[in-house]
Amino acid sequence: MKITPLAIPEVVLIEPDVFSDARGHFFESYNAARLQAALGRAPTFVQDNHSRSTRHVVRGLHYQIQQPQAKLVRAIVGVVFDVAVDLRRSSPTFGQWAGALLSAENKRQLWIPEGFAHGFMVLSDVAETLYKITDYYAPAHERCLRWNDPAIAIAWPAATNVIVSEKDQRGLPLADAETYP
Repeated sequence: MKITPLAIPEVVLIEPDVFSDARGHFFESYNAARLQAALGRAPTFVQDNHSRSTRHVVRGLHYQIQQPQAKLVRAIVGVVFDVAVDLRRSSPTFGQWAGALLSAENKRQLWIPEGFAHGFMVLSDVAETLYKITDYYAPAHERCLRWNDPAIAIAWPAATNVIVSEKDQRGLPLADAETYP
């Protein structure tokens, strides 16, 4: 597998080795030993999430202020622009974002460590994402950062006809959001 650190080095793009022939293809979507070697740590995943969304849906930017979750995200149907925002005040990249196109075709995955908000925009008619997480969903600790906060200035691929849930529309700007030390 190929590992590429993004603009924020802790956010890593993972490209699996894909073996294709006339029958189709095969690849390892998760291998604990290889991920540990790539990240220098062995994340323990406790939950898998699966979402399905339509074109121009934005989900996020979500995080948990307590019980923070690291995520390993991939698209299994369609195409998404997946984003991580650094919310660690002690980090030199605090308030910055990194993103990548994930698709069923490219089979890439994005590693998002604890301390980041996460979200994505759907760029195909339909997209389904699967992501492994390192801690359980804790609604009392869930927070949402405004997906289009100009202070963060995420370069979303589509700016019109964006569909955002009521809950995500109430996301806070970075200046007002709870963050990590």
